[in-house]
Amino acid sequence: MLDDGLKAQLAAYLERLVRPVHIVAALDDGEPSREVRALLDDIAAASPKVTLELRAEDGVHVPSFALTSPGQDIHLRFAGLPMGHEFTSLVLALLQTGGYPPKVEDELVEQIKALDGEFRFETYFSQSCQSCPDVVQALNLMSVLNPKIHHVAIDGAYFPEEVEAREVMTVPTIFLNGERFGQGRMGIEEIVAKIDSGAEAREAAKLKDTAPFDVLVIGGGPAGAAAAVYAARKGIRTGLAAERFGGQVLDTNSIENFISVKETDGPKLAGALEAHVREYEVDLMNRLRAQKLVPGPEGITVEFENGVSLVGKTVVLATGARWRDINVPGEAEYRTRGVAYCPHCDGPLFKGKNVAVIGGGNSGVEAAIDLAGVVEHVTLIEFLPELKADGVLVRKLYSLPNVTVVKNAQTTEILGDGSRVTGLTYADRASGTSHQVDVAGVFIQIGLVPVTDWLKDSGVELTRHGEIAVDARGQTSVPGVFAAGDATTSPYKQIVIAMGSGATAALSAFDHLIRSSAPA
Repeated sequence: MLDDGLKAQLAAYLERLVRPVHIVAALDDGEPSREVRALLDDIAAASPKVTLELRAEDGVHVPSFALTSPGQDIHLRFAGLPMGHEFTSLVLALLQTGGYPPKVEDELVEQIKALDGEFRFETYFSQSCQSCPDVVQALNLMSVLNPKIHHVAIDGAYFPEEVEAREVMTVPTIFLNGERFGQGRMGIEEIVAKIDSGAEAREAAKLKDTAPFDVLVIGGGPAGAAAAVYAARKGIRTGLAAERFGGQVLDTNSIENFISVKETDGPKLAGALEAHVREYEVDLMNRLRAQKLVPGPEGITVEFENGVSLVGKTVVLATGARWRDINVPGEAEYRTRGVAYCPHCDGPLFKGKNVAVIGGGNSGVEAAIDLAGVVEHVTLIEFLPELKADGVLVRKLYSLPNVTVVKNAQTTEILGDGSRVTGLTYADRASGTSHQVDVAGVFIQIGLVPVTDWLKDSGVELTRHGEIAVDARGQTSVPGVFAAGDATTSPYKQIVIAMGSGATAALSAFDHLIRSSAPA
């Protein structure tokens, strides 16, 4: 199952085991079980501290395997094959089951251990989903720390009938005690806060009397991280508040144009950004969604949805962008029930089915190419008379036998049966005629829109596209308020450009502080 390189890496990692790990596998004679058995044999051979037992159990998935340790009450199971992006989750689960200390704050560890109740989590993942490991790893760790927390990570491709019955149309999808708990990327802090009813109030109380910052950064993507690092290096009081650290980068699959790094992926880069920020004296505040900016004589106040207000003598806005909606009937109703935005994550759930991709730019054409290798048929719908993607992508797209391209067409409605997507309608822009396409999924790939709705009454000038208007120094129309990254008028929305603009905004904020505090 594992090549020699992976075996060597695995053996090196498992040298860190503090206590024995016992794997209990539920297998049968089918090919999926043989694949899982091959993986488990490789793991057992990698360390003398790992043992493997085959045991039939009632009520568990087949194939699946549980990880435990003698004398420990741990309820952690993988159903299917945790390879692809989930191989890292498996290695971490082995280490943590074997007593290797987790890399989370001690306060959070104690909060997890103190959770009381019955928590039986199930997470559906796909091996190509880059958002899934955050959820799987969080719940695995929680199940290691607290015996009242059970977790089963389920590869949806191995259990298609179950996926169909439970109407899982996007990954990760999380169930708690049989009820749908959440969908999409969730970090451990967010999951804990959701099941610990008093966590949000305690966090808000902690931040209530926070002293004003010299520089308050709003947003935790590349621009926000760069702004925080550059501000902190000046020795001034710096805070960073973000809804989720990493931002849009977390949803990026492959990154091959970040100068000096030949190839990486979004989650890995986001982790490196956070680690770098934490090297400095930055007050990093997560799970905060900004809802209002109020300039005043004592500083700039930012109000958040949880009731917290923070003040900065200067503020750097780096709220980034989100996927653009097509705003047609059915889109909101069937989001996560057939309407999707990540072909890498959700594509495997539509294996053998017909899907549509909306958008003929690079992201849309790349999505159609990727999906064509998984699904039965792809219909790509582009609003303009010609595709806007790079020529090499367009040629590849037209070479695929199971792709239909419809140009000069406007999507008018996404259809469904009340539970899931069943099709869509589009209008031919030349003739005005309406057409219907029967599909099980619709992947929307029409670009991004800046996250700036919350700034509309703040005095910060926005363009008609919602971008924050900035000058070459990152200064907005409000003195002391700077902005950087994809939320601004800065051209070319790229990671490396966002980082540069974040650094520029922080240095400009520092210069503003010096000039505004200088004696007359």
